[in-house]
Amino acid sequence: MVSEDSAPERRDITVRRAPKFVPFMALGGILGIIVAAFVAYGIPGDESFDTGAVFGFFLVSFAAGGVLLGAIAALILDKLSVRRTRRAVVEAIPSPTEDDAEA
Repeated sequence: MVSEDSAPERRDITVRRAPKFVPFMALGGILGIIVAAFVAYGIPGDESFDTGAVFGFFLVSFAAGGVLLGAIAALILDKLSVRRTRRAVVEAIPSPTEDDAEA
């Protein structure tokens, strides 16, 4: 705790907005599933293959590719956020004590 006589503690900090990777990867996976459904059910294919099996194959392929592309997009945005880093100075504020609250 900082006493009233001493100067408050000051620190230099770095502030930046970094993306969260999991939402980007989840969005990429969801988009991959949508594309897989479109390719399997929307485009006419060979009748000798079951549509569900084709969807399963494309689901794995496109979902994994979507997750990978989402992670790459998050990495690119993370690198851009490093360039926009800001420096700041913060100062500790003493918390009020019970004596201060009653006064």
